[in-house]
Amino acid sequence: MSQTEARKTLKDAPVMWRRINSIGIILDCNSTYASNLGYTKSEILGKSIFEHVPKEAWEKMNDSLKTWFETGKVTDRKITFKKQDGNNFEGLLQATSLYDENKNLIGSNTVIFDLNQMTDEKIKKYEEFFKETIQKLEEIKEKEYEKLDKNSKSEYNGLKNMFDMLSSIDLHKLN
Repeated sequence: MSQTEARKTLKDAPVMWRRINSIGIILDCNSTYASNLGYTKSEILGKSIFEHVPKEAWEKMNDSLKTWFETGKVTDRKITFKKQDGNNFEGLLQATSLYDENKNLIGSNTVIFDLNQMTDEKIKKYEEFFKETIQKLEEIKEKEYEKLDKNSKSEYNGLKNMFDMLSSIDLHKLN
């Protein structure tokens, strides 16, 4: 899937974002996700989501996948993540589904918050980013949506759902 204008908003976003397919293989991620885990993007793509959690967190990650399959989303799921250097951090996972034009599940958009980094300053940055991105998505909807191909519309809809969910979270409660 080529980079749409909607997805470009995530390239250097302050949030850790990844897209997985329906079996948990990472299809894309942003630079924030890669750098926070200590990898290059090319080292992440094509890998299982389980490669970024310690073995003792695999059950929680598997439960998260089950919830996603059953409900189409995952909210406020605490999972320990493993960096390339072996250090761990407690993350909060938020995921929404991505569907094709026939409403078949093709993957998820996932945002992970490092709970150690949830300062007031960082929360303000996240909230501003969500607001700006929703505004950008509205502009895309008004100006370009009807011209998009099926895959690009699917991507747009998935990102719109993700940002609607993210903007409804009270990030201060995560602190």
